Amino acid sequence: MEAVNEGAGTEHSFGVNIRLPFEQKSNPVVEGNPRSIMYKYFFNRKVAFLKEADAVALFPGGFGTLDEAMETLTLVQTGKRNPLPLVLIDEPHGTYWSRWMNFLENELIGQGYIDRQDFNLFERVDSVAEAVSRIDRFYRRYHSLRYVGERLVIRLSCSISSQKVHELKTRFSGLLIPNGELFLSGPLPAEVDEPEIEHLPRLVVDFNRKDFGQLRRFIDEINAC
Repeated sequence: MEAVNEGAGTEHSFGVNIRLPFEQKSNPVVEGNPRSIMYKYFFNRKVAFLKEADAVALFPGGFGTLDEAMETLTLVQTGKRNPLPLVLIDEPHGTYWSRWMNFLENELIGQGYIDRQDFNLFERVDSVAEAVSRIDRFYRRYHSLRYVGERLVIRLSCSISSQKVHELKTRFSGLLIPNGELFLSGPLPAEVDEPEIEHLPRLVVDFNRKDFGQLRRFIDEINAC
């Protein structure tokens, strides 16, 4: 986290630390800063940083790193946290994350504990530049989402054609509830509480609320339009 704080600067970042009897302390960039928050419990800390995060980048580490990776994946996989880029960064020719992915492939998918579509929820790269590229790509057209009643509303930074919407509905019909719709729209009445983004076009989706790995793939396709 020190690297993140250093890159953003003390005026544009905050720290979420954990109280431990040894080894853990605030990094020198945020030490003494009122935006450096100390938590007693790990779950409080993870809720705090995931609530505010637009992306998660993980480098090789110990139990804490794996805990944060799995917590993020669990929340995104179950829809308790909106989709976001989760980028696993190995050093060039490194094997930390690739071997971890082999375990998921052989044991979790192999035993039927997760679906192959869940691999859409994260990406592995071997350079910081590629990680930045993947994060930028996620937000190329996708802006944000929210639920309005039973419908999922995806806000876009720029619109897509009606023809492309028709193609997406055909390709991703499995995302929809039976006889569900997918269509372009302006802001829905319930979104009046977000006037700062009322100008953005929307895709309204009768999402089945279970295939979140496929939803991530759907967002990737929107960005590729």
